[in-house]
Amino acid sequence: MITSLKVGLIQFNANADKSSNIARALVYANQAIEQGAQFILFPETFNQRGTQEVMREGAEVLPNSPSVKPFIQLAKTKNVTILITLCQKNKHADSGLFNTSLLIHPDGSIAAQYNKLHLFDVDIEEKRFRESDLFQAGDTPVIGTVSGIKVGLSICYDLRFPELYRHYAQDGAKILCIPASFTRPTGKAHWEILLRARAIENQCFVLAPAQTGIGSNGIPTYGHSMVIDPWGTILCKGTEQQEEVLIADLDLYAQEMLRRQFPVLQHTRSAF
Repeated sequence: MITSLKVGLIQFNANADKSSNIARALVYANQAIEQGAQFILFPETFNQRGTQEVMREGAEVLPNSPSVKPFIQLAKTKNVTILITLCQKNKHADSGLFNTSLLIHPDGSIAAQYNKLHLFDVDIEEKRFRESDLFQAGDTPVIGTVSGIKVGLSICYDLRFPELYRHYAQDGAKILCIPASFTRPTGKAHWEILLRARAIENQCFVLAPAQTGIGSNGIPTYGHSMVIDPWGTILCKGTEQQEEVLIADLDLYAQEMLRRQFPVLQHTRSAF
């Protein structure tokens, strides 16, 4: 078993110009690789962000699509693992879309595909968000692997549902991936608190790459991408408004020692 893993989180400000977003994303991915990152993660809907009409028009049938192929090639060329999250057109339905994460292994294979389980249907600052008007909800938790380490996949609003992450931890996940486009109002109130809680209660590393800039419905997003260790310590943290590359080393040996000395996951009772 490997004892450490270097990760690179890309904080991003995606807009409606898909080709521009992909070009910038590749530049940032290469910067992370130059700094030694073995696992690179992008935020929710990294390749395009805009109105529901823009998202519908830009949705792609995965995985052999224009937004995915460059990252498959990059993973193979640079021998890295990459997580991208984008709008997927359901090939089995004319109008069905999913908010989907793809985990790409260094051999270029799609090692895991996760469709967002919990859809963001809320009212914030007198504006309505109805992800269910655009997306279908996924129905299955998904665990993938990075260098043999189990990782639990989730997206943004999933963060508020702790039972998903406990399921992952009890199924052997050591890393929780939470690509997001959190709004500024909810981010200021809850983003860091929830991320640290998910890390502490599950004794997992949390990797949370986030969007910055203006999101859907004209609401600013919060940025502050983070890597958090199983004790709840923030290993690195982005700003609110800048695109940037964050690098962190995950000490998997220290995580194993923590789980042995403080065996929270073994103390869970099934009576509740």
